[in-house]
Amino acid sequence: MNAKAEPAQFRFDALKWVLVIALVAAGVVGNSYFGEQPLLYRVLALVVMAAVALFVTANTAKGFSFWSLLREAAVEVRKVVWPTRQETNQTTLIVVAVVIVMGFILWLLDTFLGWLASLIIG
Repeated sequence: MNAKAEPAQFRFDALKWVLVIALVAAGVVGNSYFGEQPLLYRVLALVVMAAVALFVTANTAKGFSFWSLLREAAVEVRKVVWPTRQETNQTTLIVVAVVIVMGFILWLLDTFLGWLASLIIG
């Protein structure tokens, strides 16, 4: 039994990307061409074409890397310790208070500098 995991092989990546571009272009052109058809049918066709394009994209090297990144990000999000409701409320109130105080200080500074400039200019 071989203990080594075989790396995924991605063949015909360039051809797959051409297929994805063709699917997206066909969706855009088809949506315009079939403009007189009911919106529901056009949306369903676009959703199906987008699903096929995503499936083809996921089978490329870059698509596989992207999906791996998303899976790893989901694992990291599960590790996050989220604040409680009370901590969130307290932090929000502190931020609001600091913004109000800083706004008042900047208003005073602006008023003083405006008064000083009017004295200098005349």
